[in-house]
Amino acid sequence: MAVSSSSWSTALVHISPYTFASIGIAISIGVSVLGAAWGIYITGSSLIGAAIKAPRITSKNLISVIFCEAVAIYGVIVAIILQTKLESVPSSKIYDPESLRAGYAIFASGIIVGFANLVCGLCVGIIGSSCALSDAQNSSLFVKILVIEIFGSALGLFGVIVSIIMSAQATWPSKG
Repeated sequence: MAVSSSSWSTALVHISPYTFASIGIAISIGVSVLGAAWGIYITGSSLIGAAIKAPRITSKNLISVIFCEAVAIYGVIVAIILQTKLESVPSSKIYDPESLRAGYAIFASGIIVGFANLVCGLCVGIIGSSCALSDAQNSSLFVKILVIEIFGSALGLFGVIVSIIMSAQATWPSKG
């Protein structure tokens, strides 16, 4: 049986590694901002609703919104790091295995940090929502739930660390 030239592996090998790298960088920042926005939406809506019952909670519960915003900043930082990994390669070496590996490594790094921050934004948003609602009922719960929120925020940092480790594999062929 002959191998079809329209297989997925053939298609992936013939797409420029710069395309994969650029998509990875875009996913890094885009999906991270989506996660931050989603978390802010969840936290903010609960915060506004709970502030009707207890107006005192608005200022101290803004820390949950700041944690969500940090998720977007993680994506921006990684996108900048990944952007510095791009190097020009002669057209004769653009499809070399080393170039493909570099493009795939940057793509994987962007995917990792983007989706880790999406989940982190949701996690921090849900915990921040619970924190606002609980604080409106019983102010002694604020610090206890804030500690849980800090652990939820660490998920985004794990994504950043793994992404930086993955991007270390991005070495382009020499120009000479």
